[in-house]
Amino acid sequence: MKLFTVILTIAFSIFIGNSQELKSPNGNLKMQFSLTENGEPTYQLTYKNQAVIKSSRLGLELKNDEKSLLDDFTISNTETTTFDDTWQPVWGEEKEIRNHYNELAVILTQNETDRDVLIRFRLFNDGLGFRYEFPQQEELVYFVIKEERTEFAMAGDHTALWIPGDYDSQEYDYTESKLSEIRGLFDTAVTHNASQEQFSKTGVQTALMMKTDEGLYINLHEAALIDYSCMHLNLDDENLVFQSHLTPDAVGDKGYMQAPCNSPWRTVLVSDDARDILASRITLNLNEPCKIEDTSWIKPVKYMGVWWEMITGKSSWAYTDELPAVQLGVTDYSKVKPNGKHAANNEKVKRYIDFASEHGFDGLLVEGWNEGWEDWFGKSKDYVFDFVTPYPDFDVEEIHNYAKSKGIKMIMHHETSGSVRNYERHLDTAYQFMKDNGYDAVKSGYVGDIIPRGDHHYSQFIVNHYQYAIEKAADYEVMVNAHEAVRPTGICRTYPNLIGNESARGTEFQAFGGSKPNHVTILPFTRLIGGPMDYTPGIFEMDISKLNPDNNSHVNSTIANQLALYVTMYSPLQMAADLPENYERFMDAFQFIKDVAIDWDKSHYLEAEPGQYITIARKEKGANNWYVGNVNGNNARTSTLNFDFLDKGKKYEATIYADAKNAHYKTNPQAYTIKTKKVTSKSKLSLTSVPGGGYAISIKEIK
Repeated sequence: MKLFTVILTIAFSIFIGNSQELKSPNGNLKMQFSLTENGEPTYQLTYKNQAVIKSSRLGLELKNDEKSLLDDFTISNTETTTFDDTWQPVWGEEKEIRNHYNELAVILTQNETDRDVLIRFRLFNDGLGFRYEFPQQEELVYFVIKEERTEFAMAGDHTALWIPGDYDSQEYDYTESKLSEIRGLFDTAVTHNASQEQFSKTGVQTALMMKTDEGLYINLHEAALIDYSCMHLNLDDENLVFQSHLTPDAVGDKGYMQAPCNSPWRTVLVSDDARDILASRITLNLNEPCKIEDTSWIKPVKYMGVWWEMITGKSSWAYTDELPAVQLGVTDYSKVKPNGKHAANNEKVKRYIDFASEHGFDGLLVEGWNEGWEDWFGKSKDYVFDFVTPYPDFDVEEIHNYAKSKGIKMIMHHETSGSVRNYERHLDTAYQFMKDNGYDAVKSGYVGDIIPRGDHHYSQFIVNHYQYAIEKAADYEVMVNAHEAVRPTGICRTYPNLIGNESARGTEFQAFGGSKPNHVTILPFTRLIGGPMDYTPGIFEMDISKLNPDNNSHVNSTIANQLALYVTMYSPLQMAADLPENYERFMDAFQFIKDVAIDWDKSHYLEAEPGQYITIARKEKGANNWYVGNVNGNNARTSTLNFDFLDKGKKYEATIYADAKNAHYKTNPQAYTIKTKKVTSKSKLSLTSVPGGGYAISIKEIK
């Protein structure tokens, strides 16, 4: 039995019997930790004396072990500390980030086994983070997690914005409902067949956004997902208690651990102002500082791509429509008939390069450049790419030299086809091929089942693969934009070469039947809590049938809404996703995409209500230019904009890109107005956003 000791020197922590209370720096949040009579660790959280998390149990169930880490604990040591520091991200929504919290570390000893578990709590002004730590010890070395049993007991039947549990995808529209209604709505929310089989009908994914009847905003998520399975949440809808549910691997195990080790952080963001959720940096602050010594090669990128025309079906990734070439033993593509729709050809790529260069873009992504797409679509489910062999109509050296002459950096595309082991075998060769041919960034894809073992995209094994690819890329000074990977959890602080992720329902789904018009008013409260998204905005032609007569999809957004996304959907990697010919029809609106910055000194969150509207103002890094974006949900709305974020005593010219009065995302999405107006810090402006609409404002100082 360990000696019972307590360190109590700081006023923000109070020890009472078998419990400990921790306060946030401003005192609004209070967390209480205690043990039950059975030695079960529990915690609870309040905000301004309102219950956020009721008494909730903590612990882990172990596999093949007579005694799990759930109960029979005593407190052997506690320690409280405070931390207050400011750090500078390589890129971000502001130049500096404050990391200020009070911490409580509780060491628990299990009486029967003499095992130690440390639970570390960090309480910020805007929320709580906590994790499990397993110190080096003789009593606990190797162990397998059967399930993590962390609970989040809700204080009421809150309104939630949720997507169903899925071990392989987050590409869903969000459902808004009471917690008690999730079970009844689950089937209609599911669009991926795997979910109904692999997850309970009350399982949801994080980041989970909720609002209480009393007006509190609560967000549940995780931070620093390293060497661990991604967490989902199962809801006991009778008692309104969420319990963590880890992604299993191919044989059903949840995690293979070796002490010393730790879990990711479990996070609870809370405020009575929705803007504070958007402004929170808890997820980043709970990750380790940057591990890349020289970050000078990591640069935000505004790019175009040979991509949307394949997504819509206008063009093809594959060079031929004949039977899969590899299955036929064909390695010489001169022996197959081209389909005439292959987009990644020299002539077309040069057309994109010319347009991107003329309008000041940094880079160009080309998908479908390498051999094998017809085999993969074929499919030969175990087909794998080699990442270095181009189709005969794509000359790597010629395109590189042409792009270089135009000041454009080419962006590589690696579709792994879900074969992570094949990708790992080829990574050094693939990254070196990139560097030899002037590619500094790669978009990686993980479409399809993980092969050969059948793991899930969010299991520990595959999470470790994503991390391996990021760290290996850093060795080659390559930036990574990972699609179909696990949702981000702030790791971009530690490895800022992870410059973008997809991991949500992006713009491509507008060509697959559409997304809800309020989708982009939800993502910043959910998916973007963990890090930036490569959402691929900038679509100007909403009627997809005009690109592909066989595709009747419609982009549920106005042009003004598309412009605003460059501000509201934060990312250091921003794409102008549409075709050059569509931009040429609306060059006055395209000007905002050309002007808008992608790296920021400051961000001000002016208005926010999850699922309804978001208005954000951001100051360009290193310049006195501001950009404002507003995205609107299902109902028309007028907002009054106060310009008090501008420097006092200075004059600015604002160019306002807004919905026309008769605009509507469905019936008249291309109706917009552009006006200029002189403004100062004392100015106010009222603007109306239509359903699925918004506005964007470029504000430049008058010298």
